[in-house]
Amino acid sequence: MNVRPRLIEEIATPMTTPPLLEQPAWIALAAHRDNMKSRHLRELFDEDPTRGLRYHRRAVGLYFDFSKNLITDETLSLFAQLVRDLKVEQRRDAMFAGEHINVSEDRAVLHVALRMPKDRTLDVDGVDVVAQVHHVLERMTTFANQVRGGQWRGHTGKPIKNVVNVGIGGSDLGPVMAYEALRHFSMRDLTFRFVSNVDATDFVEAVRDLDAEETLFIISSKTFGTLETLTNATSARHWLVEHLGDDTAVAQHFVAVSTNAEKVAAFGIDVANMFEFWDWVGGRYSMESAIGLSTMIAIGPENFYEMLAGFHAMDEHFKSAPFEENLPMLLGLLAVWNHDFLGFPTVGVMPYEQYLHRLPAYLQQLTMESNGKHVTRSGERVAYETGPIYWGEPGTNGQHSFYQLIHQGTTTVPVDFIGFANSLNPLDDHHDILMSNIFAQAQALAFGKTEEELRSEGADERTVPHRLMEGNRPSNVILATELSPRLLGSLIALYEHSVFVQGVIWDIDSFDQWGVELGKQLAVTIIPELTSDAPTKLAHDSSTNALITYYRSLKENGRGDGDF
Repeated sequence: MNVRPRLIEEIATPMTTPPLLEQPAWIALAAHRDNMKSRHLRELFDEDPTRGLRYHRRAVGLYFDFSKNLITDETLSLFAQLVRDLKVEQRRDAMFAGEHINVSEDRAVLHVALRMPKDRTLDVDGVDVVAQVHHVLERMTTFANQVRGGQWRGHTGKPIKNVVNVGIGGSDLGPVMAYEALRHFSMRDLTFRFVSNVDATDFVEAVRDLDAEETLFIISSKTFGTLETLTNATSARHWLVEHLGDDTAVAQHFVAVSTNAEKVAAFGIDVANMFEFWDWVGGRYSMESAIGLSTMIAIGPENFYEMLAGFHAMDEHFKSAPFEENLPMLLGLLAVWNHDFLGFPTVGVMPYEQYLHRLPAYLQQLTMESNGKHVTRSGERVAYETGPIYWGEPGTNGQHSFYQLIHQGTTTVPVDFIGFANSLNPLDDHHDILMSNIFAQAQALAFGKTEEELRSEGADERTVPHRLMEGNRPSNVILATELSPRLLGSLIALYEHSVFVQGVIWDIDSFDQWGVELGKQLAVTIIPELTSDAPTKLAHDSSTNALITYYRSLKENGRGDGDF
């Protein structure tokens, strides 16, 4: 199938459906919301003793309990109608077919192709992208096996023992999260470090205890022009040459994940060691592409392919399951319900699994870079909320930090709890204690504790107002048997497709990120103004001018006296 671009058509052709706020199902949901605001989860569970059994779904190794949301069958029915009216499933199918659904950049959105099996084909603009993907995967496999097996040698003949991934954004968050999540499956006699922040401390601390003769740098930058990544890569190059005393050593200690062969070669990296990816892969959706090279080296090709299989299993579920059984559909629509209708501005993601401690940071980029948009696909200003703020911390740490606010604060925070039936590191009764807290916290958020219950327990009357727990705070619980490469793939794909569903509902482009650019452009103009011999005349606003001037004073004099 040869798919034509759709950018011009999308922008020039008037919408064939009414704007979101004029959709009958949206209007009905608003009226339904007014009724639901007076309800409490205690009532809903009392009225339907089977609620906890009815409002859960199982698919692709995940058990998804959404019963503790302020919803009824009517809520789901209205959302099903909204999905039909907004043609969410057709938009989903367009993505899987390779149509140019990233309208502002006129690109296909094909992270789903990164995990398609080798026997599949997907012809996009005359090219079988699945064949391209597997060609790169095979090159990655060969290289990963060479590093893991000790055949890849550094400049002095020593095998590689340290791998440093240098990237930023999706070129860092995905690999870091995946490595930490799958550390149990990693090759333990290899050391992995990740450098992203242009703050020199990040690089210096990452390499402080490494032997240059045994260190491999993976430079991940699509254009090989990202300022932060290239600054860190240049410092890595200087560090290596300083320690080994030979510029030619770069070829054996650096590989690139990029599409810019010219810049890669100019840096000193052999283009034979450049691993390609494509403009239809957004950075935040790229962890299973060549961006995941460090992950493959860590966990081995077999486990990496298992992770891809988990992604693909959720892709197939999202593509084929009916609305009422479709996990990404339900998770995405619950996010819209809680954010747009109930007015909850944030979502907490709390993995009760230490290996997933970087998952909230990863999801922050996935969700907020995707759906933090203020115009529709056709460029009209939105008249409703988009993009809730995602944040979180592993359990049980968060319980002794910010759970006070989510239980008794004035801001309601819907929470996704994530847990596993079995620990990868069983130790006495640790895991049962850990998991008991998921169930207890979700129960406490939903039902709280009334004044009557407190008094019946003999609480001091003076403390009753302080101990009152109003409850009625929504949560989802996602359970699985055990964390594995395959399960991680399915879990990440669940959130990816949930983000897609939200974006289609809001009629925004979830796959561009123009908001990232302005600050970067301004920084480039300011950099030369921070040096001691830069011109003193500044052309910014008075605040920026004053900050730059004071910074230079501190830098030049070692102190600032406020005398500009």
